[in-house]
Amino acid sequence: MLDANRLPALRRRSPSTVQVNLGKRCNQTCRHCHVGAGPTRTEAMDDRTMDRLLHVLTRSDGVHTVDITGGAPELHPRFRDLVQAVHDLGHRIIDRCNLTVLMLPGHQNTANFLAEHDVEVIASLPCYGPANVDHQRGSGTFQQSIDALRRLNALGYGSPGGPRVLNLVYNPVGPFLPPLQDSLEADYKTRLTSDFGIQFNRLYTITNMPIARFKADLRREGKLGAYLELLQTSFNPSAVDAVMCRDLISVGYDGSLYDCDFNQMLALRDPSAPKTLWDLERFGTTATNAIATGTHCLGCTAG
Repeated sequence: MLDANRLPALRRRSPSTVQVNLGKRCNQTCRHCHVGAGPTRTEAMDDRTMDRLLHVLTRSDGVHTVDITGGAPELHPRFRDLVQAVHDLGHRIIDRCNLTVLMLPGHQNTANFLAEHDVEVIASLPCYGPANVDHQRGSGTFQQSIDALRRLNALGYGSPGGPRVLNLVYNPVGPFLPPLQDSLEADYKTRLTSDFGIQFNRLYTITNMPIARFKADLRREGKLGAYLELLQTSFNPSAVDAVMCRDLISVGYDGSLYDCDFNQMLALRDPSAPKTLWDLERFGTTATNAIATGTHCLGCTAG
């Protein structure tokens, strides 16, 4: 597609964001999850890898954002250690939160911890009504998510002009592209405010990636080929310059390095790229800065 549109091959710029996957344990089992996370998964970053990650981060002058994900990253036993260390470095911190984890026993003060450490919350909420959310994420998930959002709002998250950022994420519940982001954001703000008194800053729409659980669903329903064709025919050349892999390095729970979280789940990397945290002293440019691509990458340039 790049060749057909006379665009150069993807190359990484100097990375400004390090995305860290702490593991695959999660309190939910979502149908679209590209990680395949769930309550029975045990993969998690060990102490040796965590310490190496912090060692490399402290030497990486160009990095200003650490984006923490999972699974549910808050379930990792050293989640707070990582947040505290990154906060002490003065970096922007993002927590990819499924919301319901904030309501679990033993995690009732996690929202307070996030607020105290200036953590930006990016929270999954596939719809502003219960039917779609519960269908995709499990029965009762919507109400727990609303309760968690209220808890975050009470701490000042999502207030217009306030310092505590709360962004939401929408992804489709089926094999189609998300609607226009700005118009859907307006709908979300109207409905969540009027129905539940909830405020948030921005809504991000994300296309479902044809990998892991979602790919298995598509194949089972006989829709995989049609979905891949939809992504290809919806290719948007103007999106290529801003795909996240240009400015990001993804770190797996085992310390392996990838171009993005999606490539991480596929164990896809350029052969010339450094393979683990132990191959680096700092996050920076490499000899080639080449980015490995696959069919799933069309999801980041669709629509």
